[in-house]
Amino acid sequence: MSERDAYIQKAKAQLDQWNAEIDKLEARAREASADGELAYRETLHDLRGKRDALEQRIEDTHKSGEAAWSDMRAGMDAAWKNLSEALEKAQSRFG
Repeated sequence: MSERDAYIQKAKAQLDQWNAEIDKLEARAREASADGELAYRETLHDLRGKRDALEQRIEDTHKSGEAAWSDMRAGMDAAWKNLSEALEKAQSRFG
């Protein structure tokens, strides 16, 4: 397995974990008061946008050749960090 394939596999596994965390936040949003639910919904919208951007990067990286891998990795790392930080912030805010 190439480094690129291993990275993509790791990213997909982490994305699955983050999707589960987003689902937990969504469940909490349904139980929150009206004001709390709005805050959850805004946060969930932001998280889903970041998740979708990372999913697209993963897909683009998967389709790319080995030569483009090093160029694409920086963008994928940035998207990964962006989603990770946003999820941590949401969990601490609503946890």
